[in-house]
Amino acid sequence: MTDPFNCMPKICEGGVFAILTFLIQYRQMETITLESQLFQYLITGVTVGSTYAIVAIGFNIIYGVTEIINFAQGEFVMLGGLIMVSFHVALGLPLILAFLATVTLVTLVGMLLDRLAIRPIRRPSVLTLIIATIAASIIIKGAAMLIWGKDFFDLPAFSGRNPITVLGAVIQPQYLWVIGFLIIIVVILTIFFNKTIIGKAMSACADNADAASLAGINVKRMILLSFALSAGIGAVAGITVTPISLMEYDRGAMLAVKGFGAAVLGGLGSFPGAVIGGLIIGTIESFGTGLIHSGYKDAFALIVLMVVLFIKPSGLLGSVEISKFKRF
Repeated sequence: MTDPFNCMPKICEGGVFAILTFLIQYRQMETITLESQLFQYLITGVTVGSTYAIVAIGFNIIYGVTEIINFAQGEFVMLGGLIMVSFHVALGLPLILAFLATVTLVTLVGMLLDRLAIRPIRRPSVLTLIIATIAASIIIKGAAMLIWGKDFFDLPAFSGRNPITVLGAVIQPQYLWVIGFLIIIVVILTIFFNKTIIGKAMSACADNADAASLAGINVKRMILLSFALSAGIGAVAGITVTPISLMEYDRGAMLAVKGFGAAVLGGLGSFPGAVIGGLIIGTIESFGTGLIHSGYKDAFALIVLMVVLFIKPSGLLGSVEISKFKRF
């Protein structure tokens, strides 16, 4: 039997859901059951949703400390994928070394974003800072286009591309890496914010920056750390998803939209909400693509998002107080 993942680079130019469409067509040549098709959609949805959840977590880290929405978050994901390609494919660095170097470099980009775009603003308001992140996003995307061009870039899968068949569904090993990194990030952040002094200091800044400053916490340093953490997490998302869907200079914008939608759906400021929101959006898109039409995959998720926010404006796990924009 022909391995459907041998032609992965060509398939992935349309994104993650091009893979799902191809798998559907591939599996139609065989006798399959409805249950195996639904399981295939579920696995793909959880994988895509895990990527959205990681992006949403990045949004929540910065929002929790600064109460602003960093619309450059998607560019961190894009940079993670492209820089990893440069280190691992172009320069030939070992996977682990290239991974660490990529996360470190993107983390420095996040710190520069705070230093150059956020901190210099005098008398900042939430709206002004959000516009600054949008401007930074455009600049980063333009710089990426100049460096890498407009081509799609592939990254070798961490465990190869020989598919695994489970209950009639074709699972690429890279899917498990994406889901696994989401679990690792959630566990590490939970321990960090609940058990470490720095994590508790960041949480204190989120609750009341003025009181935290009076208690001796360097608020500006906590903000810098939040941008660094957010950028590093975004880089991990970009590295893990690139072997599945390829990466290009303008992929970050749509990932930011989906990640922000996941954060809002789950509740801004809630890490469990970000995970649940990402998985819901990814699963809805996958089932909508497989059962109805791929052209409406974005509409399905947005409709559900609007319905949930109409019923509960703060999101599934968010609180009304946290979801309000306050003075920076």
